[in-house]
Amino acid sequence: MAVEFVNAAHWREPGAGLAADFWRGKLDPEYIRRYTRTLEDFGFDYTLVAYHSAGPDQYVRSAEILTYTERLKPMVAVRPNTSFPTVAAQALSTLDQLGKGRTAVHIISGSSNEEQQRQGDYLEKDARYRRSAEFVQILRDVWTKTEPFSHHGEFYDFDDFGPGYQTYSGEPIPVSLGGSSDYAYAAGGAQADIFALWGEPLEQTKQQIDRVYEEARKVGRTGKIRFWVTFRPIVAETDELAQRKARRLVEQSKAHYGEVLKVNLPNVGSQRLRDIAQEGETHDGGVLWTPRSIAGAGGASSFLVGSPETIAEALVRYAELGAEVISLPTLGNIGDAIDTGRYIIPLVREELARREVREKVAT
Repeated sequence: MAVEFVNAAHWREPGAGLAADFWRGKLDPEYIRRYTRTLEDFGFDYTLVAYHSAGPDQYVRSAEILTYTERLKPMVAVRPNTSFPTVAAQALSTLDQLGKGRTAVHIISGSSNEEQQRQGDYLEKDARYRRSAEFVQILRDVWTKTEPFSHHGEFYDFDDFGPGYQTYSGEPIPVSLGGSSDYAYAAGGAQADIFALWGEPLEQTKQQIDRVYEEARKVGRTGKIRFWVTFRPIVAETDELAQRKARRLVEQSKAHYGEVLKVNLPNVGSQRLRDIAQEGETHDGGVLWTPRSIAGAGGASSFLVGSPETIAEALVRYAELGAEVISLPTLGNIGDAIDTGRYIIPLVREELARREVREKVAT
């Protein structure tokens, strides 16, 4: 089983905590170069190029990342409300050509009404997910149709477009969607190549994977969907040292996350993480930690805590459930990214390779 690893694409040195002007900070090209090359050198496959209404442009940042690297693939976050799908398809295929096939796209339907409305998007959440599904279908049509085509759907109308600018391979770029609501499962089941989940215990993760496949069957999809899970790794030489490190980190993060949690976050994923934390802060033998003080404040508020061997063993279990894309964000800390790539990623790959050999021998 091939597992791919993700780390976020940061654009400046991390400060002490996450300040209110996090998105609006100045770009540091030298830091971007060092950070992305570190990710590539230490075994990461993707870097998630996030999007926010107050942040730097994700397409420009992705182009910069492609110039600095040879193997690392930008996972470009795109909100359908910010551009027409034919225009987004053109931008993404251009990036894919520049990187010789090194581009993927993560569709953000929008979990926050307030953030969506900052850019004029007043659709309700269920409609946003339906729009995402239609958006993805148009992307694929632009990338694959060889004759001009028209589209008249719920959210988009156009006539005689194309043929569009092709991707490097001529095949569609991999598309990720995510979420934990019924709307998200339906959109992902219908359209996702990769479906993104926040870091939850194994049992709850399996339930969500099953649910997405259930939605896929409803629309006649029978192929494989890859799943993407996100955990922040807290690694040290021993489990005990890692637990101490994690407690210090949470204490340092409370000020920022406490402000985040004062807001009644509207997305189901955040609420699920809060509910899981209320049931217990440690899960799956203690390696997964969902501290109540910050649970639900963001996708990286679930921690895998332990020695490299402990964390790698946990990640192998997620891979066996079907999580073939694993995000291990380190919040822009180059040293933490190196530790993750040096001590955790190789162990996961080695163990999965051993299991694959054993399975072949057994059959």
